[in-house]
Amino acid sequence: MKTNRREFIKISSIGAGGIILSSPLINLLGKPEEHKDEKRAKRYPTYCEVCFWKCAGWVYTNEEKGEEKIWKIIGNEDDLHSNGRFCPRGTGGVGMYYDEDRLKTPLIRVEKDGVQSFKEATWDEALDLIAKRLKEVAKEYTPECIAMFSHGSGGKFFSNVLKAMGSVSISAPSYAQCRGPREVAFIATYGKGIGSPEPTDIKNTKCLVLIGSHIGENMHNGQVQEMSDAIDDGASIITVDPRYSTAASKSKFWLPIKPATDIALLLAWMHVIINEELYDKEYVEKYTFGFEQLKAHVKSKTPEWAYTITKIKPDVIRKTAHEMASASPAVIIHPGRHVTWYGDDTQRLRAVAILNALLGSWGRRGGFYNPEGIKLKKMPRPDYPKPKRTWRDAHPDQYRLAGLALSSGMCDATIPSPDKDCSYKAWIINGTNLITTLPDQKNTIEALNNLEFVVVIDTMPVDITGYADVVLPECTYLERYDMLRTSKHREPSIALRMPAAKPKYNSKPAWWMAKELANKMGLGDYVPYEKVEEMLDWQLKEYGSSLKEMQKIGVKKIDRKYDDLYLLNGQEYEFKTNTGKIELYSTALEREGFDAMPNYTAHPEPPADFYRLNYGRAPMHTFTRTVNNPNLSDLMEENKLWVNPKVAKKYDLEKDQEIWLENQDGIVSSFAIKVRITQRIGMDSVYMVHGFGGTANKLKRAYGRGGADSELITNVMHDPIMGGTGMRGNFVKFIKNNPHV
Repeated sequence: MKTNRREFIKISSIGAGGIILSSPLINLLGKPEEHKDEKRAKRYPTYCEVCFWKCAGWVYTNEEKGEEKIWKIIGNEDDLHSNGRFCPRGTGGVGMYYDEDRLKTPLIRVEKDGVQSFKEATWDEALDLIAKRLKEVAKEYTPECIAMFSHGSGGKFFSNVLKAMGSVSISAPSYAQCRGPREVAFIATYGKGIGSPEPTDIKNTKCLVLIGSHIGENMHNGQVQEMSDAIDDGASIITVDPRYSTAASKSKFWLPIKPATDIALLLAWMHVIINEELYDKEYVEKYTFGFEQLKAHVKSKTPEWAYTITKIKPDVIRKTAHEMASASPAVIIHPGRHVTWYGDDTQRLRAVAILNALLGSWGRRGGFYNPEGIKLKKMPRPDYPKPKRTWRDAHPDQYRLAGLALSSGMCDATIPSPDKDCSYKAWIINGTNLITTLPDQKNTIEALNNLEFVVVIDTMPVDITGYADVVLPECTYLERYDMLRTSKHREPSIALRMPAAKPKYNSKPAWWMAKELANKMGLGDYVPYEKVEEMLDWQLKEYGSSLKEMQKIGVKKIDRKYDDLYLLNGQEYEFKTNTGKIELYSTALEREGFDAMPNYTAHPEPPADFYRLNYGRAPMHTFTRTVNNPNLSDLMEENKLWVNPKVAKKYDLEKDQEIWLENQDGIVSSFAIKVRITQRIGMDSVYMVHGFGGTANKLKRAYGRGGADSELITNVMHDPIMGGTGMRGNFVKFIKNNPHV
């Protein structure tokens, strides 16, 4: 059924509601004395789904009144991601299982008398409809007009089905919205990206430079532990941030930089290190290309020049440059995460990569180690059909250096225009709330309204579910098998996730949904197993293990093939760049028509009575994924707006006063946010934690709590090199009276 307008449907319009108890922790965990008998507890291996770090751990269950209940989650001591310790979010993951607001059964969009709503459906009804509509779209428009967005472990199962149909338009929003610029920048410099987890040898470093990287608030478990150990061992921390962050409070130097001027500081640091000959001469001579060009490039980029731009005093720039150089090569200028800021992000991360090279930290102890992983074999299946078009055709002759599909580009390509052979006609959305993930909500909603079919797979009724034609309830990671975790680290390892409990309600694991859908579409040969356990056991036996063994140990470490954890200790090495060297002067960027070395360009300033909107993370939350979690919402139930005392005085703002925000394009926040008056933020910016202010009213703990920065991000600055979406060029002003009454 094709409609001209896709109405947003509130999941709450159907009758499968739950009851909020006044004390959710007691409700979830029972009385403490009921869980004291460790001997009766059973444990099951898992790896966490609360954030991308995917720490391996153990899920403990206990029997209560004849029923197995999930009790607690702890770290697996053999796991390099967690070292046996979980962060607050990881231990709070049990709340995802018990959250009564979960999606409980498949839902199908229906229309009666011009009113659209959801009806509950059986799994056969829902999957039959999906198979029918996807085949219709493929027949009328070709399979390439179907796209998939995924940020969950189950995405690999659904992407297999989509590839079997003939489409490779599969995107993780985290590439364009988070980490893409740093990957392209480091590939252009070293011929190799950063990956995840980042191979930063923090535990052995002598100097850690955080430029817009909030370790401690982002709670990337392994890095937080290593940073704590490094501080105990006497390492110095340099934090560059307009806000006095948690990391800044642990730092030897805090540089409260003027927002949007980071490249100027990085160039000034290079100037000092080169002109005062503080760089690693032997390393630069042996491994780099373009040093003389770089030296000439930064000759005029003095600390005095940078001071006029960054507001960081010249003596501080020199002192911090000397601090880095004295620690070389055990120094890390951290590449960060969520690096999409102002549209020149690839060049900013190029400057970070170059500075690390000058100090000799890449491939050195205390700098960047060489991670190693394993590549699992795949069970035999037919070859995928070769697509006639790919995601790159959504933006021809642009972003040629992008290594993965751009979710923002795929969203834009969904909106029809005369110059497109085929706009996307159907979306499959797995584990990502595109309404808050993609910048410029108006554009996302316009794309959704132009689709003929939308499938959403999620555990929770987040905002994007209201735009779906079919909603499939996925069980939580505590109730399912998933693909084996094989992320790279100091040692290769395999981690298993297995169910610790049966799926609650009428939810199902992604592997089962994808297999059933493939069968209904005549693509069953591409899923060559009846149960996912068969595939996991087959893959594990290729590495001398088995599913039975992994169920007992959870994590299996594998010896490195070579003694090359630290690559560059004087030996010969060829980098996968055009010159075979670390490219301080990038031939790849020059070939594509971009600057071979980074330049500073001034960015727009806030208009009168507006303030730059900055946003970040809190250690107990992973954005919208956790704000409704009953175990974690108690730790932080809403965000607040950080405002400098002088700014607060100017507008007569008081502590905890509720205000609304309006951005430069006239967009007004849906809900109020309370004011936090603090010296920890400068006078030109405000700050809030991302993930709050949700509009999905089925999420009882999250709905309307605090402000949503995502709805105020309408000015998107696209990185011309790889298409990343810069989101920190938005400005807001204060509204003291409710604008919605």
